[in-house]
Amino acid sequence: MTDEYTEITVVGEDSEGLIARVTSLLFERGCNIEDLDQDVRQGVFRMTMHVDTAGMVTTEATLREDLAELGEDLGLDVQVRFPSEQAGRRVAVMVTKESHCLERLLEAFETDELDAELAAVVGNHDDLHPLVEASELDVPFYDAGDASGKLDEEWLLDILDEEDVDTVALARFMRILSPDVVFRYDNRIINVHPSLLPSFPGASAYRQAVEKGARIAGVTAHYVTTDLDQGPIIAQRAFSVPDSVYRQEEGQTADPEDAAEELREIGQPLESEALVEALKLHLNGDSLVRNDRTELREGAADYQLGLDPEADDALPTEPVDRHDEIVPAESAND
Repeated sequence: MTDEYTEITVVGEDSEGLIARVTSLLFERGCNIEDLDQDVRQGVFRMTMHVDTAGMVTTEATLREDLAELGEDLGLDVQVRFPSEQAGRRVAVMVTKESHCLERLLEAFETDELDAELAAVVGNHDDLHPLVEASELDVPFYDAGDASGKLDEEWLLDILDEEDVDTVALARFMRILSPDVVFRYDNRIINVHPSLLPSFPGASAYRQAVEKGARIAGVTAHYVTTDLDQGPIIAQRAFSVPDSVYRQEEGQTADPEDAAEELREIGQPLESEALVEALKLHLNGDSLVRNDRTELREGAADYQLGLDPEADDALPTEPVDRHDEIVPAESAND
């Protein structure tokens, strides 16, 4: 849907008559629902609506207040984003212990390569706090994890709300976010995964690639959904797996973990670049999500969403099927 519509997201426990209560309130205030999507995951209900509020018979503030009161009555969280609020430029970055993506993002924010403000860095460990402190950006770091690294999602949501965050970047944040978080930031959480999705989702993607004998590996930046590593793909980078990964001396057995580490060293810089490129696309408003895939808006800027142009130029272009040019055998003998 386009950003000319107001986006309303309802999250909470499913109950009978919920949809009717919300849609009736909108109808009574002169709002026209252009699109409605709903889902239930792990007992959490989510409804996202794109609503034409141009002709509504109330103010934005009153509609937001009325929806909040209804949500409180139903035990739901109702978020409203009017068109003027959808060009948000405040980003939160979530991290664990790997530093490479965070380093690249800090550089992109410091140099204004990303047209946005870094609002906060949230980790489930404090390992990368010194990296944030050493940057030129005055950015708060929140350690929202316990001793084992389990994330306090209730606190996370409070942080994102208090810091007025519009977009979340997962900079190798290797934890699964629950529907409570994902539903509230639908198509606004971007992750980078170390494989060419949809191949090798889940943990240990580089090792999976080695174990399957992949000759081409890569990384993928994508929107996060409640289906692990299955969200709409934004940008990818690919590289050839070195021959050394599979070339073994006689009598030796390859160590998959050593081979995976070799791929990891090649892939990590590409992970950083794909994540930055995906954020650019999103923040510039040049990406649309339709039917679970991303599309570029008309007139979108140039982005490297796949192979480097030089690699594209090296691809063979002949032969191709030309069925309409094939001369039947009997005609050829005439």
